[in-house]
Amino acid sequence: MTESPSATRHDGDSIHDELRAQILSGAIPPGAALREVVLAERFGVSRTPVRAALGRLEHERLLDRGARGLFVKRIDAREVVQVYDVRIMLEGEVSAQAATSRGDGDLERLERLLARDRALVDPSDRERMTTNLEFHAAIWDAAHNPVLLDLLERLSVHLIHAPSSTLSVGDRWGEALDEHGQLVAAIRDRDVVRADAIARRHMHRAREIRLELLRSEVDAELA
Repeated sequence: MTESPSATRHDGDSIHDELRAQILSGAIPPGAALREVVLAERFGVSRTPVRAALGRLEHERLLDRGARGLFVKRIDAREVVQVYDVRIMLEGEVSAQAATSRGDGDLERLERLLARDRALVDPSDRERMTTNLEFHAAIWDAAHNPVLLDLLERLSVHLIHAPSSTLSVGDRWGEALDEHGQLVAAIRDRDVVRADAIARRHMHRAREIRLELLRSEVDAELA
């Protein structure tokens, strides 16, 4: 007999996964408070697994602790820039390693994801963000370096819950897809130097756009 959704049994892991997904998707917005009592009632559990889930989210830096408890982390402009600075270096390195270590299956996956993204018609901001991350994750996997993979996955979390994607600014979506195509070609040709340079330029441009967005948000608040 299939268990109904309302009868699903939750533990700390499932609560963590569900809350994390909602934070990253924006369903739970920055600044929202997460109360143990409320969540325990929502998931039909005691406060113990909820406390464990919230502790993990705080450790992942998706939650901040304030005077009245935990709340979803707000975007910190300085930290966002720092994340981009580190990602520029790591994306260059992982792309170079992908050019060296990729297998035929890795290349086929990258080409399939690129074709999928090029076929999208007027994708939403969230769709652009999600498909872009999938493409980059495929490059990380192609490097076959678990240390780099872990670092990049951790860093990406800090950008996923930004209020909007840099890919929705002007013609950036089309430009980014062209850059993805150039990167796939470099990885296909096992051109380490070119893969590194393309990935770094790609992330530098994303950083520039993010800074412009942050400045616009500050100007709007002061207006």
